Amino acid sequence: MTFVRVAARRLPLAKRLVSAVESPLQRRYASAVAGAQDALITPDPAADSVSVAFVNERAPYLVPTYVRPNPIMVKGKGSYLWDMENRRYLDLTAGIAVNSLGHCDPEISKIIAEQAETLLHASNLYHNAWVGALSKDLITLTRESGAMRDAAQVFIANSGTEANEAAIKFARKTGRARDPSGAKHEIVSFHNSFHGRTMGALSATPNPKYQTPFSPMLPGFKYGKYNDVAQLQELVTDKTCGVIVEPIQGEGGVHVASPEFLAALRKRCDEVGAVLIFDEIQCGLARTGSFWAHAHPSLKPENGESAHPDILTTAKALGNGIPIGATIVSGKTVADNIKAGDHGTTFGGNPLACRVAHHIIHRLADPALQKSVQSKSALLVEGFAALKKKYPDLVSEVRGRGLILGLQLSESFAPRAAEIVTAARERGMLIITAGEGCLRFVPPLTITEEQLRTALRILEQAFQAVAKA
Repeated sequence: MTFVRVAARRLPLAKRLVSAVESPLQRRYASAVAGAQDALITPDPAADSVSVAFVNERAPYLVPTYVRPNPIMVKGKGSYLWDMENRRYLDLTAGIAVNSLGHCDPEISKIIAEQAETLLHASNLYHNAWVGALSKDLITLTRESGAMRDAAQVFIANSGTEANEAAIKFARKTGRARDPSGAKHEIVSFHNSFHGRTMGALSATPNPKYQTPFSPMLPGFKYGKYNDVAQLQELVTDKTCGVIVEPIQGEGGVHVASPEFLAALRKRCDEVGAVLIFDEIQCGLARTGSFWAHAHPSLKPENGESAHPDILTTAKALGNGIPIGATIVSGKTVADNIKAGDHGTTFGGNPLACRVAHHIIHRLADPALQKSVQSKSALLVEGFAALKKKYPDLVSEVRGRGLILGLQLSESFAPRAAEIVTAARERGMLIITAGEGCLRFVPPLTITEEQLRTALRILEQAFQAVAKA
């Protein structure tokens, strides 16, 4: 209990941390990574540390659904996080592509404080001032960006999983409107996808690791191979009511859809009267350098137009840490089929989340920010290519667009991806994995180029450490 009381007293200390006031350890870390020399190596908190005592005191009360390292994050600012031991980390995870405008952005913090003193929740029994404003501007900005040309209406939820659940329900309802017999009910998704963990979204996520413990899945789901055009004639049929796909797969290993695949999906859905759903929960909202990933220039076929969806789902960056998700629907194919009572949510559309998201989408739609994403992406990709050339036995491929990038490890090193993540963390940088042996980089879009150069140096040092082990 003594350790726990000490840890609790440290929390206010961590809260006061700002970039202008750093501990000696932080100054040593900053000095180490500023130059070409090795970053200071600081292992995760040991078993007798304040952090571990703090965790152990509370662990019995938590459902153990996560395996986490020992650091306890207590403070964030920009592209950095601090833990309870006052160690600073350069964060290239952005809360899993959530904090696109960085941690504790001052403008967002001000909006949260103001709205918290005004109105947090009154339920969907009544209108509020912000849900309509967010929906209107989300439609306007989407159309202006050249994406989802038929975007018309928005359902606001609380998460990406909920946004996808709504999309699946809306596709089913549209299928029933087109065929009242109920035969048109099948949902098609693709291997290596990830759409969420509730039963509908999980049924659209064909990964045995996630599905098997909770099987059987919901009926009516079929799975295909990502980027395989030839299969679509048999996969997507008259029984298909909806096809859900990520233009760039995130959790599955940062795989990019080919323009031909997305165009073929659009064509086939039109042929059978199915709804095409783009899940841009991780890859959307300027992360590729375009407001929406499916409108990225590289996803436009050489002949013909880019594929546009009937439903578009988003979350993550939409709230920059405030829980919110959204399902955007087409006015031509979906909106008329959704009636009062078809779907609902207690917290979705609350004024706090909607006011924050309203501010965020305008900043993420800024062409200057999107252009900066492209230049930062080029810097990272160039650095990754150099690492691949220097460590050909370790790195096999660089994938992704913008600031959703994957570094695929070779077959021999793929099982050691977690070791590289740990080595990077011990040197002051946070990264995550995706798929089978892929290192995923989804930093704040506001990260600086100098911070990215630091990240590349730390990554190389982590490679060296694991390669020597």
